[in-house]
Amino acid sequence: MTREELQAAITNLEPQVTFEEAGEFLNAVVPSELCRDLMQALHNMPDLSMDYMFCLTCVDWKTHLTMVYHLESTAHGHQVVIKSQLNRENPEIETLSDIWRTAELLEREVFDLFGVRFIHHPDLRRLLLTDEWEGWPMRKDYEDPINMIKL
Repeated sequence: MTREELQAAITNLEPQVTFEEAGEFLNAVVPSELCRDLMQALHNMPDLSMDYMFCLTCVDWKTHLTMVYHLESTAHGHQVVIKSQLNRENPEIETLSDIWRTAELLEREVFDLFGVRFIHHPDLRRLLLTDEWEGWPMRKDYEDPINMIKL
């Protein structure tokens, strides 16, 4: 499937998706409340068959957070990046861990470091830091009193 065909297929699934014209991957931006349904369709549709999530991360833009998902179809060879903007004060989005098992640990990492709450996640708790840790160390407003890092 060409980049243009993939873009058309995603637009047919969700007309509110917009696209960014940068990088080697097709970058689709979807409202957070529509993200899960789009992801389920990308996974389940035979022509798309996005069966492999090879990256899930978060980006802090100071005014908002952006979830970034890299998907690939191992059957068809096409790839796409799905982005979804989150409210910085109460960042939450539906879990994708029941669609791609790899999302279970990746979502825990994003929760641990950025504070994003994944709704309906089966085991949302800190992954790398202790339960007593306060704050979200990958956010730009995080102040590290020991190492005195200011961004």
